[in-house]
Amino acid sequence: MAAFLAKRDELAAGQGVPAAVVHSAGASRQWVSDELTQSAKAVAERGRAEGAAWLARLWRYTLGAVWAGVVALLLVQALTAVGSGWTDTRTAGLLAALAMAFLLSGAAYLHRARGGVLAPVIGEDNRLSTSRAVAASWVLLVVFAVLVLAGELAAASGDGRRDALIDGLQLDRVAGLVTVLAVVCAVAVLVRRVVGLRVLGQKLQKVRADRPRAADLLTDDSGRGHFADVQYFLVSTAAVVFVAVRLARRPEQLPDLPWGLALLVLVSAATYVAGKYSEGGRPVILSVVRAREAGDLDAPIRTGDDIEIRGAGFVPPGAQSADRLARMAVRIGAVHVHVPLVPVAGGFTNPSDTVLTVPVPVDVEPGRVDVQVITAAGVETNRCTIDVTD
Repeated sequence: MAAFLAKRDELAAGQGVPAAVVHSAGASRQWVSDELTQSAKAVAERGRAEGAAWLARLWRYTLGAVWAGVVALLLVQALTAVGSGWTDTRTAGLLAALAMAFLLSGAAYLHRARGGVLAPVIGEDNRLSTSRAVAASWVLLVVFAVLVLAGELAAASGDGRRDALIDGLQLDRVAGLVTVLAVVCAVAVLVRRVVGLRVLGQKLQKVRADRPRAADLLTDDSGRGHFADVQYFLVSTAAVVFVAVRLARRPEQLPDLPWGLALLVLVSAATYVAGKYSEGGRPVILSVVRAREAGDLDAPIRTGDDIEIRGAGFVPPGAQSADRLARMAVRIGAVHVHVPLVPVAGGFTNPSDTVLTVPVPVDVEPGRVDVQVITAAGVETNRCTIDVTD
């Protein structure tokens, strides 16, 4: 990657361009674009291979994290048992943790090529899904609480004790918890459906990531912090911590989530879903004009001229890398023109999210022709008609 960035900056400074093409601005631009495209494709292939290998290794780390959690629980129980003694509740909690650890270990091994324990929360775009991660945390906490109650019920010796444990499962005590669990699971399913339909309807552009990252839980596809994701993750994390503390204080019943906190989670979930509905949008061409340099005379568009396509949404989130920028194309009539990469120090001036500059090939027939942009995500823009003269 460092070699590619150095090469990009050298070409941006005009170094390394062959003398045979340096006399022509169009030829030198095309040569530089082809060189950068080939180098970017090689870098992207290595990145995808490294991402797949990293994901295959990840399952061991997730497995280690699961068993580290079991050890941490054992240490906490041992420390809190000093003075008060070991109880059946502590035994039930440890057995519940061991049962979940064995189940998660088996799931991690079966999905070892997809990230182990993290496989269920990795989306189709190879990024960590905030909605799935939140739902998974609530499901794991509730399952652990139920297993603890089951262990206590198995160890209970008196009818009164068993009745008290069963009363801890009454709906009036856990209505808030059940409501939140149902909503976050429904949000995870709904968001997947919404995103899938918007992608198929070309209303949302999705580009696959090389590998999942922890920052995906708080950012959008381009890596910028996203308010809807951040607030949903933080509010849900705070609520999960509260429920975990309630379980530790009253292990004889399912944690009772106060309705005030439950409503806070529901409002956060609604905000998250609304954010998913509103994000994205189809790329659009607003106008197409003849590109004019200083000193050029005003003239109609002719074959061989550069045209400037102005609009919005040409570069999808997460498609700022050179290999994905090189996948962009413009359809001029029946001719497909790949958008040339124009490097500058630290990035590219072409293509950009709002402006594309491409030449009009000689194969374009004079007359009225349609111009249409095809983004790196495969989404097509609207058509804009221009007049090409001889």
